[in-house]
Amino acid sequence: MAGAAVVLVSLVVGATAMYGPGDDVVELTPANFHSKVIQSDELWLVEFYAPWCGHCQSLTPEWKKAASALKGIVKVGAVDADAHGGLGSQYGVKGFPTIKFFGDDKYKPLDYQSQRTASGVVDYATSQAKSIASARLSGKKSGGGGSKSGGGGGGGGGGKADPRDVIEGTDSNFEDEVLNYDGMVMVEFYAPWCGHCKNLAPHWAQAATELKGKVKMVAVDATVHTVMSNRYGVRGFPTIKVFPAGKKDGEAEDYDGGRTANDIVSWAMEKGAANVAPPEVYEVTSSDVLKENCEGHQLCIISVLPQIYDCQSECRNNYITILRRMGEKFKKHEWGWLWAEAGSQPALEESIEVGGFGYPALAALNTRKMKYSLMRGQFSEKGINEFLRDLSYGKGSTSPLRHATLPTVEKREPWDGKDAELPVEEDIDLSDVDLDDLDDDRKDEL
Repeated sequence: MAGAAVVLVSLVVGATAMYGPGDDVVELTPANFHSKVIQSDELWLVEFYAPWCGHCQSLTPEWKKAASALKGIVKVGAVDADAHGGLGSQYGVKGFPTIKFFGDDKYKPLDYQSQRTASGVVDYATSQAKSIASARLSGKKSGGGGSKSGGGGGGGGGGKADPRDVIEGTDSNFEDEVLNYDGMVMVEFYAPWCGHCKNLAPHWAQAATELKGKVKMVAVDATVHTVMSNRYGVRGFPTIKVFPAGKKDGEAEDYDGGRTANDIVSWAMEKGAANVAPPEVYEVTSSDVLKENCEGHQLCIISVLPQIYDCQSECRNNYITILRRMGEKFKKHEWGWLWAEAGSQPALEESIEVGGFGYPALAALNTRKMKYSLMRGQFSEKGINEFLRDLSYGKGSTSPLRHATLPTVEKREPWDGKDAELPVEEDIDLSDVDLDDLDDDRKDEL
């Protein structure tokens, strides 16, 4: 296994239940999250964890102590985000453990970034509770996300439903809106007189609002637009069909999830994560390229490849192919992927201490924490895979990024994909050289 890796996510161990019925920690799932947390007037601290995560296992006893201490004051829950990835994705969970505080406005949870000890959790929770109580007393209560009557059955995290986010599908626009659309599409075939369809409508709208920009939500009146409803074998209402992202061949999958907004969003996010396109590997040619692929991502993976004189196009493309394969394998993490030619970005190399072990080299950078980890193993598919796997499990060590800011990047033209033009060697005429004279000179020196 490769040497050091990054402590940025979590350690893998056995996948066993971390909380049980005897604990004061409430186990939350997509089935009960909306009713227990979003529709509740109570304040909640929720841990999103993975059973194999070492940091999560270390937190478990502290989390249980905090739950007992906060009983009757703030509810403490836990979500197995490894088993319920869609629910974690709703709240931007990309590492474990992630802790969120759901206050008065349940649709805008706060990130917990204090100490991972029982006392730290209790101090934070009581401070938040006091602040909210004071705000209520002064009549400055925040948004109504905590109201049991609000939201129209929303799934938690996307704000008030906007029915306009649901696309009205017809026989005439179905091809453009669904079949020619690159992203994932969910289509509800309904009948206006159908009671179940009426119950689904607010949930479908809420899900459309929460999934806006990620999954297109369409509703087709199957009593009017019979061509498409017949094509997809609609026999009952509502019928929901799913068209995966990418080029569509007209085939659809049956939706087999629940019918609340939370169920729909969780199902769609989990499905979408499996179908996400692999990331592109970009050359660092400007500060914008560095920022776009590092900021907003949990991590960016930066490789420094040998100069083109030392590693011609075939050699370089082989390295880039390895990086693309790794990007495909770890695509669910949505990391940024970058490469630079050795010596082309000296400030970048210096900031992550690349170059001391020769080229190629690779480092993982977390811009939120301004920390990085340098891969010290072999730059190969196996070596990088082990490094990134360890990174995902939270093993290894990290170092602070120099100056705690992204380095200056020199603007340059991207590689043209060609070999380097080696300098032409001049022919040297040795006909006038007297080798005997050279031998005499050596004798004189001795």
